[in-house]
Amino acid sequence: MKYAIFFASICMAAPLSAQNAAPAAQSAPAAAPMVAAIAPATTANVLRAGTEVPMITREDLTTKKKQLRVGQRIQIEVAGNIMQNGMVVVPAGTPGVAELTEVRNKGMWGKSGYIAGRILSMRMGDRQVRLTGTFDDKGVTGTAGVVAAVATIPLVGFFTTGTSASIPTGSAIKAFLDEDLAYTPVAAPAPIAVPAVAPGAGSPAAE
Repeated sequence: MKYAIFFASICMAAPLSAQNAAPAAQSAPAAAPMVAAIAPATTANVLRAGTEVPMITREDLTTKKKQLRVGQRIQIEVAGNIMQNGMVVVPAGTPGVAELTEVRNKGMWGKSGYIAGRILSMRMGDRQVRLTGTFDDKGVTGTAGVVAAVATIPLVGFFTTGTSASIPTGSAIKAFLDEDLAYTPVAAPAPIAVPAVAPGAGSPAAE
């Protein structure tokens, strides 16, 4: 009988203790999730795609000798320093490459010559930086001469030609960055201090 009463008292006390423990467990707040802070992107040291890059040709291009071909690579270079934040990012003279996309030699009936090309890239150190841009030149069409010749002697009109297209060395062409160009500022080397030499110092003594 004593054991039965003792067991009943334990059973009655267990739910009560569980009820008392439940509020304690519910009162503990759940840990809040970590939230990432959004920081602005660093744009101070980036030349963005679309930045203009003035270039010049480094070789003569002409249809006069009928030697130009579609797909031919042409040497170009940056015409002047491209600066940002007071620093030279792309130095003048940086080499670049263009490609001929259309070549038409002058022909009969006053047909003029034509040259067209597209700019591909420039080399900075060991990296090829993509560029975009086009250039062209068209010779003068001999239309007036053709009309006059046809009105008189058709055979003469056949032999009337236009002029050759020509893009001489140093011609200005316009390119644009085709990708973002990030750079790291580099401090200029400190000037070397040269100690002053007193007058007469180091000269052989008079005998």
